[in-house]
Amino acid sequence: MSKKIENPLIECIELLKKLIETTSFSKEEEKAAEVIRKFLKAHKIPFESKLNNTWIKNKHFNFLKPTILLNSHIDTVKPVNGWNKNPFNAEVEDGKLFGLGSNDAGAALITLLATFLHFYEQEDLKYNFLFAATAEEEISGKNGIEILEDITSGCEFAIVGEPTEMKMAIAEKGLIVIDAEVKGKAGHAARNEGLNAIYLAMVDVQWFQNYQFKKINPVLGPVKMTVSMIHAGTQHNVVPDICKYTIDVRTIPEYNSDQLLEIISDNVKASIKARSTRLQPSQIDKDHLVVKTAEKLGIETFGSSTLSDQALLKIPSIKMGPGKSERSHTADEFIYIKEIEDGYELYKKLLEHIV
Repeated sequence: MSKKIENPLIECIELLKKLIETTSFSKEEEKAAEVIRKFLKAHKIPFESKLNNTWIKNKHFNFLKPTILLNSHIDTVKPVNGWNKNPFNAEVEDGKLFGLGSNDAGAALITLLATFLHFYEQEDLKYNFLFAATAEEEISGKNGIEILEDITSGCEFAIVGEPTEMKMAIAEKGLIVIDAEVKGKAGHAARNEGLNAIYLAMVDVQWFQNYQFKKINPVLGPVKMTVSMIHAGTQHNVVPDICKYTIDVRTIPEYNSDQLLEIISDNVKASIKARSTRLQPSQIDKDHLVVKTAEKLGIETFGSSTLSDQALLKIPSIKMGPGKSERSHTADEFIYIKEIEDGYELYKKLLEHIV
């Protein structure tokens, strides 16, 4: 039998410190998942798991009621160069909790968990709660939230925890990574021979830089295309016959993947191939209950250009959490304890108006 946790946020902040001190790179989250599960066992909260994903339901879960999914991820990127502190040491200094994954997205993870625990024992809620701590978000891996689709697909909507300063992202761009190859003709660089594949690719690059799609999403803005990698040539005196480059395309709901690929293919000299089209844009209806509730509470809404597990959810979702996106993946990453405390109160207020 579970015992009510009197101060869920305090205990969850201590949990965050343990997670910071546990290596949890994408595809290597076993130890972090075990930290989560030990926490739940200590409080006698039943959980289910699949690979490095763990999920729990509120005590009085009723299958006849709709369910709200609270989700965030346990994986981190590897520490970048430039850390002055130990990235795996949870150090509190001047109200800041330093450590790898503190801001992205450990703070959101444990704040959502604390919010879940706040509602855990309550009876007669209008909604059930399902909390999921999932893996491989940083690489959009296939062994993260995606393998829980049979569980999450039955939920009414989701709150995905990411650092947004507790603003509510009601739309998120998708991602297509495209590999392109331009073919020219080899020749000697000293003579007027061959067809330089680099020069041909430069025309493409200029098109990507200047092209503007006609349709624009009112929240997310336009499709964003960035040539992010390029490679050609074998030695200085040979005209290159092949130039390969990569394009990062941030997508909006107004265009499906096939339409975007067709437009690009029709306008460039390269042959193109999408690595994947599974990371789709998302947008929740502006009249959805959670959005309307946010408006009543004065919570700012926006469209997000960065990717999260929203792209892999098949249900309506919003993205919201303590912390700042620009701190993610940086040296000496940190979260203010006050941000966690304020986030906890705002999550509770938002959900109390719904459930």
